[in-house]
Amino acid sequence: MKLFYSPGACSLSPHIVACEAGIDLELSKVNLKTKEMDGGGNFAEVNPKGQVPALRLEGGELLTEGPAIVQFLAEQKPEQNLAPQYGSLAHYRVLEWLNYLATEVHKTFLPLFWGGTDDEKALASKKLAKRFQYIEDSMAGDYLMGDDFCIADAYLFTVYNWCKFVDVDTSAWPKLAAFAARMSQRPGVQKALKAEGLI
Repeated sequence: MKLFYSPGACSLSPHIVACEAGIDLELSKVNLKTKEMDGGGNFAEVNPKGQVPALRLEGGELLTEGPAIVQFLAEQKPEQNLAPQYGSLAHYRVLEWLNYLATEVHKTFLPLFWGGTDDEKALASKKLAKRFQYIEDSMAGDYLMGDDFCIADAYLFTVYNWCKFVDVDTSAWPKLAAFAARMSQRPGVQKALKAEGLI
């Protein structure tokens, strides 16, 4: 399988999940501004949405959208227990977190990364503070779902780390700071960060 990614972008989440699962992926780096891929080619021809992540499956099909990709990857290696059993309430809780991170956290960063006005940036920062506070208050263990890593943690780690690039103050969230530090020491996370040139 081939993962189309941009270093540190939301594609880091499925990259981490693959490393945690022990799945070796071929990597194709994408410049999100120009849509050029390392080695040549236009990413927009691979994924008409123009966004990472995208996962080229063994049969040639393309799977897009991070929450779908991480679920797919987890199901390739069920013995790794990266996602709760399908049909369980815990399974739907993970989907709940993935959707919250995608719609309420990830998308809120857009004005901060892509040239929003001062007012748009201020509003985004205010919304992010509220949403990360909700996550901080919800954490009752080392990870989002308690004391065990799951696929949603890879996404949270990715978006939380964006705060340092856009000057979002994280000092009010000690649980999240401890979570990020813990995550950064996981072998799978280390492997993904090194492969993307982030450490």
